[in-house]
Amino acid sequence: MSYIDLTTTNFNETMDNKEIVFIDFWAEWCGPCKKFAPIFEKAAASNPDICFTKVNTDEQQAIAKYYAVYSVPTVIGIRDGIIVINQEGMLSEAGMDDLIKHVKSIDMDKVREELESEEG
Repeated sequence: MSYIDLTTTNFNETMDNKEIVFIDFWAEWCGPCKKFAPIFEKAAASNPDICFTKVNTDEQQAIAKYYAVYSVPTVIGIRDGIIVINQEGMLSEAGMDDLIKHVKSIDMDKVREELESEEG
């Protein structure tokens, strides 16, 4: 398995000190989630430098609430602890690859500067 099932038990340990994390929010009853699962799993296998996680929203409601996820499937991309992608809906393989490339290419110094100016 190239991804981690994210739970409230392993949340902090999994999220701490990871440069890039992708979270797939899904539910057992969700048809598009089932179609997206192999795409996400393939992306995880192809990118061992990234932490890929999955959250079953029915079983891990606290995590879904923490990220304000109300629709599945949703993919959240986190870089240096900052949410940089929040994508609702099923993605194609090419779409997932594009998200990964985008997250890897983000200038995080610029993002931090923008966040600081918004807070100030």
